[in-house]
Amino acid sequence: MSLRVVVVDDHPVFRLGMVGLLGSLAGIEVVGSADSAAGALAVVDEAVAAGDADGAGLVVLMDLNLGADSGVEATRDLVRRHPGVGVLVVTMREDDEAVVASVRAGARGYLLKGAGPEEVERAVRAVGNGDVILGAQVAARAVAHLAGVRAAGPAVPFPGLSEREREVLDLVARGYDNATIARRLVLSPKTVRNQVAIVLAKLGLPDRAAAIVRAREAGLGVG
Repeated sequence: MSLRVVVVDDHPVFRLGMVGLLGSLAGIEVVGSADSAAGALAVVDEAVAAGDADGAGLVVLMDLNLGADSGVEATRDLVRRHPGVGVLVVTMREDDEAVVASVRAGARGYLLKGAGPEEVERAVRAVGNGDVILGAQVAARAVAHLAGVRAAGPAVPFPGLSEREREVLDLVARGYDNATIARRLVLSPKTVRNQVAIVLAKLGLPDRAAAIVRAREAGLGVG
């Protein structure tokens, strides 16, 4: 049975090129493509309905920047709806935040857009087989980052906040605006606005300035 693939990228030239490359490979069938998060969900829903109930055997190549949408959020939604789907992130971004955010969202692979055809094929087949594939350097950085997060242990400030909310608060305390935070965490600006509002409500703070003061007193926003 052919490995089925969906390509999600808002850049038409790259998307069409990837569709053409994958469609030329033996044992791989491109069953759809999309340029937005909503389009990705619709195409994947249709592909899953035509195949295995949980999406097994379907690989989604996901860009992280989909115009106003976030590929990380789209990945999280896809994996929640269809646990068997394998998401392979294909992006220009190689920073720690993007890698870790993608893995946390449920991506099984992370590939840079500069990868050659053979590397793309190898990654797609690996994810389709249920494997996790990261480049050696990317994997080492991701593991080191996650280990550092775990090492913080119970001493983490503001235990009433979720890990994502603390990440947002830390970046607020560093003086970043919502647009910058969205880029660093690979989230949509709307999600960041909502997260900031939730943090203010949970901590009983009136505004962003008060949040910065409170966060810095607790050791966030420094280092």
